[in-house]
Amino acid sequence: MPRAANFTLHPGTVYRTKSFQKYGKNPTRLAARLVREGHLEKLRSGLYYAPRVSRFGVVPPADGELLRVFFDGAPYLVTGPSVWNSLALGSTTVANVQLVYNMQRTGVVELAGRRFELRRVRFPRRGVRPEYYVVDLFENVDVAGVEYDVLTANLRKAMANRRFDASRLRDVALEYGSKRTQRAVSQAIGA
Repeated sequence: MPRAANFTLHPGTVYRTKSFQKYGKNPTRLAARLVREGHLEKLRSGLYYAPRVSRFGVVPPADGELLRVFFDGAPYLVTGPSVWNSLALGSTTVANVQLVYNMQRTGVVELAGRRFELRRVRFPRRGVRPEYYVVDLFENVDVAGVEYDVLTANLRKAMANRRFDASRLRDVALEYGSKRTQRAVSQAIGA
């Protein structure tokens, strides 16, 4: 752990400028000095990364660490093609932008060379189950790489094999799904 001034930077950690307020009167100047000295890398205005070095070079910050600091501790949920594909309902999309639900902003942001599509929408804050992602997939079927009819048929098969909890899926569809998604879920669970 590199020591800088009178504090320790933890490799792999992302910091906000305000993290340095307790170490000096001008945290922006302190952060700039730490960048010049090689203790920090500037990710974007107000965000810095204490590099973690492996034998292959500098390891980029983890997505979770980036987003935690970017949203300043506010809740967020990462979803999108990698999550939808894992449901095995026919989605095969590959994307270079992760979809991040949050309560603060909408738009595309680049952090540490990676792009995140931010959407300000309602989402469960904790205990996210696969049934939520099924509803999310239906809500995003136009970008998920699967046809609506195929997705509906695959969900019907999955429900016949009891891969998802029918009651929970119905509740999640009612809370977060459009009328179209609610109909598809009802048909798939035989309600």
